[in-house]
Amino acid sequence: MNKVPSEARVFARELLKNLKLNGDTKVWVFPPFVSLYVVKEIFTGSEFVAGAQNAHSQRSGAFTGEVSVPMLKDMGIDHVIIGHSERRHLFGETDEFINEKVKAALSEGMTVILCIGETLDERKNGKTFDVLKDQLTKDLEGVKIEDPDKLVIAYEPVWAIGTGVVAQPYQAQEAMAYVRERLEEMYSKDKSERISCLYGGSMNKENCQELFLLPDVDGGLIGGASLKLDEFIEIYKTASKFC
Repeated sequence: MNKVPSEARVFARELLKNLKLNGDTKVWVFPPFVSLYVVKEIFTGSEFVAGAQNAHSQRSGAFTGEVSVPMLKDMGIDHVIIGHSERRHLFGETDEFINEKVKAALSEGMTVILCIGETLDERKNGKTFDVLKDQLTKDLEGVKIEDPDKLVIAYEPVWAIGTGVVAQPYQAQEAMAYVRERLEEMYSKDKSERISCLYGGSMNKENCQELFLLPDVDGGLIGGASLKLDEFIEIYKTASKFC
């Protein structure tokens, strides 16, 4: 919940002005709903992508305050984050509800960034793999992946989000390697290799290189650092070298 429309407009324009995309490294920006149209309009004609932070599972109805997939599609929005840890832990979204939202978004041809990850207690109790398996299984139940490019998995250890604590490279790699293995079991080796996997959790310009170098990390889901233009540009430059 950052950047009102006027701030988002300035940020998007400065991003276009100061960051030149090159190679295959992509930049997707997910502003709050009130700023989404502004950013989308500024990005039109560029390779930058504006996406939504959330979406409801129903196409329409009496769900005051919610935004549906058709609403996003009508705005020209094709990317959406689903299952972010804050939606799960602050707003009580269940895996069953997240599964419904994933299906709704994919059925409309959207690209879904599905967030999964364990809490500090779950990691301390050795349940990291159990949590990841449970979330993937439930969140993707009945989901057929025809186009692997339409699904992105973001591993965000809850204990490392907004805390300044980042998972050690070996911790991030073992978790994301497990995610790949689980995706292979659920779908196929080819699809698991084509599904992009991102690391999210206090990534910044100081620690991003060692994370981008990990074999199962394809990019980052950047939180607080993305609000600082200069830092985000530095992260992108690093990503363009190693991802």
